[in-house]
Amino acid sequence: MLRWLVDAPYHPGWPATLGPLGTPAGVVTARPIRARDSKQWSRLRIKNQNELLPWEPTVPGPWDRRHQPSAWAPLHAILKSEAKRGSVLPFVIEVDGAYVGQLTIGNVQRGAVRSAWIGYWVDADWSGKGVATAAVALGVDHCFGPVGLHRLDATVQPSNGGSRRVLEKVGFREEGLLRRYMDVNGRFRDHTLLALTVEEVVDTAADTLIRAGRAYRV
Repeated sequence: MLRWLVDAPYHPGWPATLGPLGTPAGVVTARPIRARDSKQWSRLRIKNQNELLPWEPTVPGPWDRRHQPSAWAPLHAILKSEAKRGSVLPFVIEVDGAYVGQLTIGNVQRGAVRSAWIGYWVDADWSGKGVATAAVALGVDHCFGPVGLHRLDATVQPSNGGSRRVLEKVGFREEGLLRRYMDVNGRFRDHTLLALTVEEVVDTAADTLIRAGRAYRV
């Protein structure tokens, strides 16, 4: 039996610091979002507009206006409130202590389901370097370990091969196609549903990457 499948008091999930996990790009950690993240969040979101806009849910208003530093305070307040309720676990992805993206675990459900979805984005300068993959692995281990969840879902557009590869390296597998699933960039678009359950992970998700030579223990 996996060591996670035992009776234990479950962590509420947030706040917590995940990692570290070494990658060729540097040491990856995920830490709780902070009120003072406004400038870094704004800079990276505006810088990466072209990379993020095709994949993110449609939201009214110009991108640069929605991502000014002043927009972070109300967003942070909402995320922190939901985190305290245990329904959302919002983290900043760091490489060697530098803010490079975000990892979010949402719709956390307890009881008989014990599931959530996982999402992420990283600065284009760090794309393809194993950073998002390491962050997702840390999120999986947090959810299947101390948080006590059983299943994680992730959805990606069929054309978003990079994001799909991130998930597959950690062990996610395809379950089906969700037609016209989400309003993204002004149109309802198909998404592929991928999932992972605790029984499918051997040791930990971080160990999956280590065995494949994609990461190392720090």
